[in-house]
Amino acid sequence: MTTRIAILGDLHGNLRATEAALAAIDAERPGLTLCLGDLVGYGAHPNEVIDRIRARNIPVLMGNYDDGVGFDRDDCGCAYRDEGERERGQQSLLWTRAAVSDDRKAWLRTLPFDWRGEAHGVRVRAVHGSPRRINEYLFEDRDPASLERIATGADCDVLLFGHTHKPWTREIGGVRFVNAGSAGKPKDGDPRACWALLTIGDDGEIEVEYRREAYDAAAEAAAIRLAGLPNAFAEALETGGAQAPAGRA
Repeated sequence: MTTRIAILGDLHGNLRATEAALAAIDAERPGLTLCLGDLVGYGAHPNEVIDRIRARNIPVLMGNYDDGVGFDRDDCGCAYRDEGERERGQQSLLWTRAAVSDDRKAWLRTLPFDWRGEAHGVRVRAVHGSPRRINEYLFEDRDPASLERIATGADCDVLLFGHTHKPWTREIGGVRFVNAGSAGKPKDGDPRACWALLTIGDDGEIEVEYRREAYDAAAEAAAIRLAGLPNAFAEALETGGAQAPAGRA
């Protein structure tokens, strides 16, 4: 009997995208759903997104933004490329820290950094950024030797991760890398919510499908503007990151 695992992450306070992805996942009825973290930040509905995911009682990992907000840190662990992006990112962090309730912050602080499971002899590991650091970016075009080193130390057959907001998958050093993309803040030019479906066959064969779900991005963008958050965050939702600043969240 095959095992099917739904993976979503980088929700970033985008309630409508989160609900669209969860509805699609419910329709698929996978055996397991995993959330790779970054429930908050940039979007106008951090508390609501936390509540939706928390109510599922599914494995949820801590993202760098969850860490920054949960612990009221002065930095979210993001890499910004210029001062303008840094200022907008700091505005987002301070707004989100003020918006998220104390009880929800306490829950964010309990989230683990790592999840491991096994199906049909295939070892699966899930992290937010990389096995080494919560905020390490594993882009598809990263130096191959660097990705090989990560594969060597990953201690798994399938590595699930996010953080870059750009979906990709391929086998590297005997490990299947699966970046689930972003449900709430895509950066690959497609504004639809992204999630991934991992299927592991009885024989250990691995299949990865990416799903995109349409939602009312205009309404979420309007909520961002109404909240007084930077307009660049709203434009990023409307364009799938195509016209957004090049910073890394």
